[in-house]
Amino acid sequence: MSPAARRKPPGLGWPAVIEPMLAVPGEIPTKPGWAYEFKWDGVRTVAYTDGRGGIRLMSRNDLDVTASYPELGVVADLVGRRRVVLDGEIVTFDKRGVSSFSSLQRRMHVVSPSPRLVADTPVVYGVFDVLFLDEPLIGRPWHERRAVLDGLGIDEQPVLVAPYFDSDPDAVMATARERGLEGVVSKRVDGTYHPGRRSPAWLKTPFIQTTEVVIVGWKPGAGRRAGTIGSLALGAYDEQDQLTYCGGVGTGFTDDMLAELLALLGPLETDRSPLAHQIPTPDRRAVRWVRPKVVGEVVFRSVTPDGRLRHPAWRGLRPDRRPREARLPRP
Repeated sequence: MSPAARRKPPGLGWPAVIEPMLAVPGEIPTKPGWAYEFKWDGVRTVAYTDGRGGIRLMSRNDLDVTASYPELGVVADLVGRRRVVLDGEIVTFDKRGVSSFSSLQRRMHVVSPSPRLVADTPVVYGVFDVLFLDEPLIGRPWHERRAVLDGLGIDEQPVLVAPYFDSDPDAVMATARERGLEGVVSKRVDGTYHPGRRSPAWLKTPFIQTTEVVIVGWKPGAGRRAGTIGSLALGAYDEQDQLTYCGGVGTGFTDDMLAELLALLGPLETDRSPLAHQIPTPDRRAVRWVRPKVVGEVVFRSVTPDGRLRHPAWRGLRPDRRPREARLPRP
């Protein structure tokens, strides 16, 4: 896909995309001047409406995903005759009301879902910011943008306006943990919106450690996994922007995941390692190298001093991420 195709939503008269602002990791702040939101486990999505019933949904890496989520076309009806840009997360919820990334995987890779799939795996657009309402709002502080968002009147299925809390962060964290949520995002109430940047005005405090990784190779399976993938070789980009080995992962896969990965990686096979440095012989033995095009996500316990992930488990593919967004986590 050309840069032009990635950078501009088709139609609707918008000059360019607004890249989503990103949070930095940190402890939950306890001083005044912060608001707290629950952290959802979904796909970051910016929605553009044209005031005439048109809508475009753009992923974090500027891909048009409108066709993948036809039920979210109702967002344009909810905002009415207003040109609006919303920031939020597409999520699926389990029976407990907890966002489920594994369920969302069934929808993420389907360009034109069947009515049956839409009914069986419904999505919700969890909105937490408004960036444009007939005029730009990104220069306004968060508390003003939030007041505008609350005044839109769009909090009805399949749209959920994210709840927020302006006090007792310890109680917010405790509630999030009890409900099995991913964590908490804290936002400075006087903070403006910084498109495409990680800003300390937003702090994320997750309960589990996850990271994006680039698949650089795979090893054939044996036994029950004969004929498919046994494990993946993983890489991430370091501070010098070099693709560096960060370990392998062989757990967390379903049979459907393995079949999808095999289909994706087969056409990408190459004779040479895409890594900047050679990896230990035991790790590279029997590896089938692939071009570093596919991004996934793993959960892990910690990072060794030499940059290896300890006890990683596969969570799923991240087509909404670019390979160079996968960065080595710090030990």
